[in-house]
Amino acid sequence: MSTESASPAALPVVSPLTLKAAVLLLKAQAVVVGAIAIFLVFKDITSTPTDLGVALSLTVFTVLASAAIYAIARALGNHRGGARAPGIVVQLMLLAIGYYMIQGGLAWLGIALIVLGIAVVALIVAPPSTRALGYGPQENDAS
Repeated sequence: MSTESASPAALPVVSPLTLKAAVLLLKAQAVVVGAIAIFLVFKDITSTPTDLGVALSLTVFTVLASAAIYAIARALGNHRGGARAPGIVVQLMLLAIGYYMIQGGLAWLGIALIVLGIAVVALIVAPPSTRALGYGPQENDAS
């Protein structure tokens, strides 16, 4: 059997550099949020919070956020087009966080978060990423 008769679906799909970079940055974000979650668990255990419910809720939310960002990164890495919108939404939330960090006096960190959010969105919506996720015309289309 020759490789010429293999169907396009059977051929391995290669991720473009733009999608690989977006996935890498999303995984890095998941790791950072996970580290924050570990810190919050430590603080929950070692401190005496005035409202334990709020402290535990924040910790659980942070753990879930880290898991969700990682799941989005994996789905994008596996060329699941449905992960594109959630990936963009996460970055839009990062823009809001960056804005409020600037307002709170941490301009350097806020600007870095805004730049990161814009960069990841640009990588996700770049034409090579868009094609790899199954949107728009594919490279092998004759039209």
